[in-house]
Amino acid sequence: MEKDIWKKAHVWAESDDFDKTTRHEIQTLIDEKNEKELQDRFWKDLEFGTGGLRGILGAGSNRMNVYNIRKVTQGLANYIILQNGAYQGVVIGRDSRNGSLEFAQEAASVLVANGIRVYFFRDICPTPVASFTILQVGAKAGIMNTASHNPREYNGYKVFWDDGAQLVPPHDELVMQEIKRITELSAVKRMDFAEAEKSSLFEYCDSYFDHYIQAAKMFIRDSELCRSTDLKVLYSPLHGAGYKIVPQLMNVIGFQHFEVFQVQAQPDGNFPSAPYPNPENPQAMQPGIKHAEGKKSDLFIATDPDADRIGVACKSQHNNYLLLNGNQIGALILDYLVRYLIPQNSFVVSTIVSSPLISKIARAHGVEYIECLTGFRWISAKMQELRAQGKNFLFGMEESHGYNISSLVHDKDGVSATAIFAELAAFHKHQHVGLDQALFEIAKKYGYFKDSQESLSFPGAEGVLTMQKMMDEFRAKPFAEINSIKVEKYADFETGIIKDAQNKPVGWTNLPKSNVFVFYLENNARIVARPSGTEPKIKFYFSTEHSVNCEHCVQQADTEHQALKETFLSMIHS
Repeated sequence: MEKDIWKKAHVWAESDDFDKTTRHEIQTLIDEKNEKELQDRFWKDLEFGTGGLRGILGAGSNRMNVYNIRKVTQGLANYIILQNGAYQGVVIGRDSRNGSLEFAQEAASVLVANGIRVYFFRDICPTPVASFTILQVGAKAGIMNTASHNPREYNGYKVFWDDGAQLVPPHDELVMQEIKRITELSAVKRMDFAEAEKSSLFEYCDSYFDHYIQAAKMFIRDSELCRSTDLKVLYSPLHGAGYKIVPQLMNVIGFQHFEVFQVQAQPDGNFPSAPYPNPENPQAMQPGIKHAEGKKSDLFIATDPDADRIGVACKSQHNNYLLLNGNQIGALILDYLVRYLIPQNSFVVSTIVSSPLISKIARAHGVEYIECLTGFRWISAKMQELRAQGKNFLFGMEESHGYNISSLVHDKDGVSATAIFAELAAFHKHQHVGLDQALFEIAKKYGYFKDSQESLSFPGAEGVLTMQKMMDEFRAKPFAEINSIKVEKYADFETGIIKDAQNKPVGWTNLPKSNVFVFYLENNARIVARPSGTEPKIKFYFSTEHSVNCEHCVQQADTEHQALKETFLSMIHS
C-alpha cells in the first residue's frame, strides 16, 4: 500500500482532531491490515463536484462524514462572504438518510460561526421545497443533505445558489476553489449546534411547506376533474421526504381516492423495504405494485428519498401493471400539458440523453424545444435564461425520472410531478383510455421511440482509469457501423465538435464541455456514452425510432432496438 495512504490512515487513527469512534474505526482497519478498504477510504479526498458531495458513509478522507461536511461548508461560507451574501443566508434541508440530520446540523454550526444567517428545516424536506424556499426568502445559497436515490450506505450534500438551482458556471468552479483551500480542519470555524440554534442568525423555516403546497396547487390544469375523479392512486415515499407533503398536496387538490402505501410510509434511512430506493429500479417499485394489484388501484406513484423524482406503474387495458420509464412519464406529462391553452413563446427543456420524442411533441404544437447537458442544473439555467427574455416555461424533464412543471422551483420536483401525473391519469380514465393506450396513440401520432439504457460499473481507483480509457477509445476509433446500421455522425461534447462518418468536422455542439460521446446512426437511431457524475459507472443510452400502427409493429421495433443494443455492448467488450 502507498506510504501516503498509510500515513493519512494513521493521522485519522491517532489525531485528536477526530472523535473516538472515528479513530477506532480506522485503527481497527489498520490492525486487521485491511489494505483494500484503507486504499478505498484514503486514495483521494471525497471530491466536491458539480453535484456537490456524494459518497459512502464512514470514516476516511474519501467518505461522507462530519469532517468532510465541515471542510466543505467552510469553503462555501468563505465564498458566500466574498459574494456579500452572509445576511441573505443559507437554506438547509435534509432527507431521511442516516447521517442527514447530523450533517445538516454541522453545516448550520459552521455557517452561523462564520456570521451567516441560516434557515433550517426542522422536519425532513423534499429537495424541491428547499429550492422553493431559497427563492421565497431570498437566500444566497442552499444546502440539501441527500444522496437522492442511492443505496442506504450513501449520503450527500447538494449546494444551490440564490436562483434556487444547483450550481452552474461560474459559481460551481469558484465554490470548488474555495473548498480546495480548506486543507486542514483547523481552518474551520464552528460552534455546537445547540449554541448555533440560539443565535439570532438561526431560524426554523418549516412554514414554507404550506407555502409550497399553496403555490403548487396553482399549476393543476383541471381542478374539477381532480375533485370528481374516481381514479384510485397508491403512493409511496420510499421511506423518504415525500411522506407528509405529497398526501397533503393531493388532499388540497381534491383527490378522493389517494392512499399511502403504509409499508413504506415512514421515514427510515435504512430503507427496510426498498434497499435501493430508486423509482427507476423495478425492484424498488415491486412491493408497491403488488399492493396496488390487491387494492385494484389505477396508478402507483413513488418518490425517491428526497422527493425530487417519481416512478410510475399503471394498470393496463389487460389489467396487468405497466412500469413506465422516465421518457414515457415525460411524454405523457407533456402530451397532457399541450392539450390546454399554450401561452405564446412557450418552451420545453430536456437533455441530450432524453428521448427525441419530447422534441417531436413540443415542436408539433409550436413550442420551442431546447436541449442541454444531463443534469437538472442545466435545465434550470436554461429555464431562467429564456424566462428573462420574456418566454414562458412549460415543462422541463430528464429521462432519469426528473420533471418540473412550474417556475416556482428551479430543480426537478417529484411532489408537483406526482400531482400532475395523477391529474393526467384521471383525464385519460375519464376518456375511457388506459395509459398504455395513451402511449400507443402518442406513438402513432409522433413516432414510436424505444429508449433504454445500460450501465457498466467500474468501482475503485482502477475503475476511474478504465472508464476514461473506454471513452478515449470511442474518440480515437469510433465505430463506423453497429448491427449493420451506418453511423452518420459523431458528437464529442468534450471538444464540442461534431464530425461526419469520414471524421470531418461538420458542426459544434454549442453546449458546455462534458465527457459525453454520441453516435448518430441512420434511421434516427442514437447511442450516447456518458460516465455518471455521481457513481463509478458509464451509462449508455439507446434510442430508436419507428413508424407503428399495430402491436406487431411495436414488437418488431422492440426487437430491432434490442439487437442494436446487444451488438453495441458486445462490440465494446470485444
